[in-house]
Amino acid sequence: MAKKNQIRKEQLCRLMVYMLGYRPDEFGLVPDPDGYIPYKELLQAIHEEPGWGYVRQGHFNEILMGNDRSLFQWDDRRIKVLKREWQMDLEHLFEGLPKILFVAVRKRAHPHVLEKGLRSSADKYLTLSPEKEMAIRIGSRRDQSPVLLEVMALQAENKGVPFYAFGQLFLAKEVPADYITGPPVSRDVLSDSEESAKKIEERTPDFMAGSFILDPDRGPPWRSQTKGTKRRGWKENARKLRKKRDR
Repeated sequence: MAKKNQIRKEQLCRLMVYMLGYRPDEFGLVPDPDGYIPYKELLQAIHEEPGWGYVRQGHFNEILMGNDRSLFQWDDRRIKVLKREWQMDLEHLFEGLPKILFVAVRKRAHPHVLEKGLRSSADKYLTLSPEKEMAIRIGSRRDQSPVLLEVMALQAENKGVPFYAFGQLFLAKEVPADYITGPPVSRDVLSDSEESAKKIEERTPDFMAGSFILDPDRGPPWRSQTKGTKRRGWKENARKLRKKRDR
């Protein structure tokens, strides 16, 4: 059993070196500018490979504490290999861009993307692929049933939208909605969006936070109206009772 575990650990180490150091694009992975990939993304990509669904963070830890730890550099969130065979050129545009690229988005994001387009976060790039299968593979990491969209990349590039190549993948900071096509938004997504908007509207008060509405028939809003509190006019009633007793 010990020998079998050692073999599996060595095989996993070789797989990690290949994925991180040689062809991350082959697995739909895009390292950050320093070459790191988050453990979560690496695990997702490994689990997609047949026979590797058993791998957990603990298996990484075993490798990083073993004889092969010198191959890697890591922190508590991400990992990279020290010897890399890939390059990422984000300064020169790619020549010979495919006419169509694909991207798969979450169902809930589908309406927004068709209306507003795609935009990456500040420290990342959008990841697009000329292959539908790869686009769906990447999109499935965020949504079990993502929506596949087409990006008219060549038209977008001709209008000034830059695209960069990373192996078999393509990167962009944003893509306007004019260059994105896809299936119509499903009714269930539209219903969810309308329901969410309705709930937000119902929770929104008719007055600004920190203000209150004055009601001349009520006491001060800061005075509790709980059981036992004397109602308005109790002083007048007490005076009338005292006058009756004094007569």
